[in-house]
Amino acid sequence: MGINYSTVGEMKEGSYIVIDGEPCRVVEVTKAKTGKHGSAKANIVAVSIFTGAKKTLMAPVDSTVEVPIIEKHVGQVISNLGDKVQIMDLDTYETFDIEMPSEEEVASKLRKDAEVEYWIVMGRKKIVRVK
Repeated sequence: MGINYSTVGEMKEGSYIVIDGEPCRVVEVTKAKTGKHGSAKANIVAVSIFTGAKKTLMAPVDSTVEVPIIEKHVGQVISNLGDKVQIMDLDTYETFDIEMPSEEEVASKLRKDAEVEYWIVMGRKKIVRVK
């Protein structure tokens, strides 16, 4: 389903992580050393790629976490369907509907024939930017 594994200690701002089954971008990492026999812990704050919701994870730095595999593709806007956009992949010529991005700076630039970069993350598609 497009997942790799990493440790909590390897996470840094800007990297991607799966929290509660949701692919997220890490926005803050704080590490705390504990007493003599405890292991160091990390607190990770991340934002969902798809919903923008804030998620947090507190775990020992040596514990394993899931990292989403992000496939980046280029497509062309065929039509704007209101809450969805029809895209044609410029490599495979496959056409599909994708949700209108919630980010206003991306949504406002979506016009017929515009080239877009879209990501496939854990089986879901998202328009990231207009080229």
